[in-house]
Amino acid sequence: MYGLLPDRVSIEDLNRIAREVRKEIIKSVYRAGSGHPGGSLSAADILTALYFRLLRHDPKNPKWSERDIFILSKGHAAPAYYAVLSLAGYFPREELMQLRKLGSRLQGHAHTDVPGVEVSTGSLGQGLSLANGFALSYRLAGKKQRIVVLMSDGENDEGQTWEAAMFAAHRKLDNITAFVDRNGIQNDGFTKDILNTDPLDEKWRAFGWNVTVIDGHNMQAIIDAYEASLQVRGKPSVIIANTVKGKGVSFMENNVAFHGKAPNKEEMERALRELGEQI
Repeated sequence: MYGLLPDRVSIEDLNRIAREVRKEIIKSVYRAGSGHPGGSLSAADILTALYFRLLRHDPKNPKWSERDIFILSKGHAAPAYYAVLSLAGYFPREELMQLRKLGSRLQGHAHTDVPGVEVSTGSLGQGLSLANGFALSYRLAGKKQRIVVLMSDGENDEGQTWEAAMFAAHRKLDNITAFVDRNGIQNDGFTKDILNTDPLDEKWRAFGWNVTVIDGHNMQAIIDAYEASLQVRGKPSVIIANTVKGKGVSFMENNVAFHGKAPNKEEMERALRELGEQI
């Protein structure tokens, strides 16, 4: 609940913020000389919608007892996560240029040294298990907060993900909303070639989840799907968000190389121009 007044952030404002997030991703990864721009860009709209419209949180009090819990299971998308947290007010924007620098708290994968980060992540497949722990403990404690986890589609290859999915459904953890950032590319290539998980929506339904499939770059669709998940009782919810790897930068879109490749100076400047920044 950004600023505790989420409804005042319009769709137009969310799209504007997401463009700023994308600019910061490009700048910080370029400055670091390493990082994961592709999957950060694909997740930018989801993260923006969550932190500026949907989640209950307070940048002035990161440990607020009534906050929702967000887990970035795809921890390599830290450049997007840090950019969103910074723009939301958790730490100064200029600190983003310290990404991956020696001594910086902005490590290459999400880390709890950063205000607003609940758990350190990076080893894929573990985020949903962490969400289960939070969700079950919160239920036992009588807490009403939502547990939200953002996964990659590549980690849907992993057995731990499906074990966690079974557990959540068996325990009827309806306080979980999971997003799958389905951009179709993982470290070694296109997901359909590495391990084809189609039909992904049917698999999640078979595991007992409430399933919604959306365009992960459509702010209204993200908001509607999330808000609908809050009304589901007796089962966890997963939102499969069809996205584009490298979204917003033409030469990065659907380009396997930019899963973990930092742009050079020419590419950085071209990307920023495409995102509307004067160079």
